[in-house]
Amino acid sequence: MNRNVKPEFDQYAGKYTDLHRASIHASGEDPAYFSAYKAKYIAAALGPQTTDTPLDILDFGCGIGNSIPHLRNAFPAARIHGTDPSGESIRIAKESHSRDAAFESITDMTLPYADHSFDIILVACVFHHIQPDKRAHWMDQIKRALKPGGKAFIFEHNILNPLTVKAVKDCPFDEDAILLPKSELINLAYGANFATVRARYIVFFPHALAFMRPLEPLMKWIPFGAQYVVHAYA
Repeated sequence: MNRNVKPEFDQYAGKYTDLHRASIHASGEDPAYFSAYKAKYIAAALGPQTTDTPLDILDFGCGIGNSIPHLRNAFPAARIHGTDPSGESIRIAKESHSRDAAFESITDMTLPYADHSFDIILVACVFHHIQPDKRAHWMDQIKRALKPGGKAFIFEHNILNPLTVKAVKDCPFDEDAILLPKSELINLAYGANFATVRARYIVFFPHALAFMRPLEPLMKWIPFGAQYVVHAYA
């Protein structure tokens, strides 16, 4: 995932949120709902923090920074970073969210951070934009950037959900998307030598059925969620 993977993504940066909103119209939710969902999900998975040392968190593939305010709400004391190959997206992220996070552009095939820099890495629907033959490399980069015992939460679209597949097909900035099954992402994590890997399906109910969302933790094994998440622990 470098500037040569999707150099045209810069053209979508200024209208990303509107395009995203249109693509998920059937869900009845705004893009902010899904960003907040992921931040809250990670916070719940980690549980109460028992250390006074601030967490170091990376949003890998942060785009224009839409997840940053929600990460800040979930982790008020954290040191938050965002990185993306789209220079225009990073420019917008800096303008909008520089008080909450530090941003760096990806300019080559390396995450622009030292080894063992982060406690948590969020990867929100990024791997389907990475060319299949480069995915193992970027999973290795995620593992390299995590501290010992660090945790990556890698969210992806569920290729088995027809509404998700349609939303991706209809979205202009997903024109290069190659969706990957949960098993592929799990195998990539194992291939990068993560110590623990597990996965679950998420996001089952649209806004009209929001009253049923408390049931979702009981449905994590059912392959009909709009997305899935892989927990990869270093």
